[in-house]
Amino acid sequence: MRVVLDTNVIFEGLTKQGGVCGLIVDAWRANLLLICVSNTLIYEYKDVLSRRLSPDRWPEVEILLDGLLNRSAEPITIYFSWRPISPDVGDDHVINCAMNANAPLITANIRDFRPAQQRLGLQVMTPLSLVIYLTQS
Repeated sequence: MRVVLDTNVIFEGLTKQGGVCGLIVDAWRANLLLICVSNTLIYEYKDVLSRRLSPDRWPEVEILLDGLLNRSAEPITIYFSWRPISPDVGDDHVINCAMNANAPLITANIRDFRPAQQRLGLQVMTPLSLVIYLTQS
């Protein structure tokens, strides 16, 4: 299954033991998911993680993230932009990645993506919904 992961899912999945987002990262590691990423989204992942993690913790998480991105991520070229559409302009590039990839967006923050869902038909799932879907497949 091809999906786009919002930064909140990446952060939780890579930094907290257990939990739904951790299961998503485990599914990515096991090649049960193909994560679609744009250059801007990769930059955001690294920027947020490097700022929110301690200087001791960030290098080990960066190695893990780089390994996953290099081994099993699909680069998405942004051919068309739907900006501005989100109440949080920082989410517009996530929407662009998901729309250009024609893949569902997995996020814990459904509210900010509702306008894109309604106007563009963006597929949005919570992390829990994705895990339930994967266990039923």
